[in-house]
Amino acid sequence: MKSHDNRAWFLLIPAAAVMTFVGLLPLLTVLNFSFHDIFTLDSLHWIGTEWYESIITSTRFHASLGRSLLFSTLVLGIQLPLGIAIALLLVRSGRVGLFMLLLVAVPLVVPWNMIPIMWLSLVNPDTGLAGRAMVTLGITFDYKFTALHTWALLLVMDTWHWLGLVVILAYAGLSGIPRAYYQAAAIDGASRWALFRHIELPRISSALFIVILLRFVDSFMIYTEAFAINAGGPNNATTFLSLDLGEAIKGFSYGSAAALAMVYFLIVLSVVRIFVAVTDHRKRQQPEVGA
Repeated sequence: MKSHDNRAWFLLIPAAAVMTFVGLLPLLTVLNFSFHDIFTLDSLHWIGTEWYESIITSTRFHASLGRSLLFSTLVLGIQLPLGIAIALLLVRSGRVGLFMLLLVAVPLVVPWNMIPIMWLSLVNPDTGLAGRAMVTLGITFDYKFTALHTWALLLVMDTWHWLGLVVILAYAGLSGIPRAYYQAAAIDGASRWALFRHIELPRISSALFIVILLRFVDSFMIYTEAFAINAGGPNNATTFLSLDLGEAIKGFSYGSAAALAMVYFLIVLSVVRIFVAVTDHRKRQQPEVGA
């Protein structure tokens, strides 16, 4: 009888040790803090699930969660169609398309903390190019006191930053489609929509699923940009869940912050789990898609 050598599992020990140190131990620490009322890190008082009960019954939590979900939905609704459309144009542009692809990817390497500074400078009516242009055209743009304008600025800023990710992954999928597919579609007289629906979309669907997951999680956890633009204002119109968590931490309310962080973590984990389940089901239902 053939025996199996399982010694290769020992090679995973370094990775497991690193993940335990940087992932599991901090998570367990936060979980422990969430069951305590903390005056100092040396003075913990057990209160059980009181923080969690307070969070799930809080109207502020529900409102912040709703804003975060709405922002993520708008981000996906804007960036996915726009990114796919740009990728389709670039694929048909040859070498010029490659150059434009590099330009689209440039914002991806800009540090997060620099992005709000750049955009605030851009929309400044005294010194910014966009701000001066709006003043010249008679357009009133007041992101400090008008919620709609603040949301518009956040969406445009986030789209500028992350659109390149959608374009690059869609472009990679489209570039791998054999020319024979297009030739066969032309012979059959397929419309442009039919070509996209039955040939191009299946080829980029796997990449798009990854984009959806990454962009949802990242936009759902937006903090630096939203805080720098208007710190959750005006009148809490852009107070996302992440800003509530940051406010609790800055207020040294470590117990409630830990409980909110765990709720936040469970929401993101649930979304990822649903995504994985949907992806697995899709692969089982359509094993030949993109072949």
